[in-house]
Amino acid sequence: MSEHVLVPLDGSPKSIEAFEYALEIPDAELTLITVVNPFDIDPLSPGYQSPLGKAGMPAYSQEWYQKEWDSVHELHDGLREKADDVPVESVVKMGQPARQILTYARENDIDHIVIGTHGRDDISHILLGSVADRVMRRAPMMVTVVR
Repeated sequence: MSEHVLVPLDGSPKSIEAFEYALEIPDAELTLITVVNPFDIDPLSPGYQSPLGKAGMPAYSQEWYQKEWDSVHELHDGLREKADDVPVESVVKMGQPARQILTYARENDIDHIVIGTHGRDDISHILLGSVADRVMRRAPMMVTVVR
């Protein structure tokens, strides 16, 4: 019987290590999930726009969303090529990462989540807590944290 494994990816080296770890799980089917959080953008990054939109949505352009979407799919496609014979699905969500990961896991019969620890190293990590920590504490299924 195969195990359905969810691997959250943010493009960081630790999330890629989590993917590589998940590839070693026998009889696993992988789902890669990336959550784009438009409210968690570095204001010093090129192309930054203030997230002041109407009705609680950021005022980013359609081009910004398309660029993020394309970037995520490029990441997922590249990793899918490394998976050889392991079945890999790809999911992109918008919103708060831990919440979206947990919702997807509950609604899609995920057996196991494999997540990297350090997507960021700044002060907001200390103040807000890590996505991995939130997922680990709230997930009803097994969670492996790759450090």
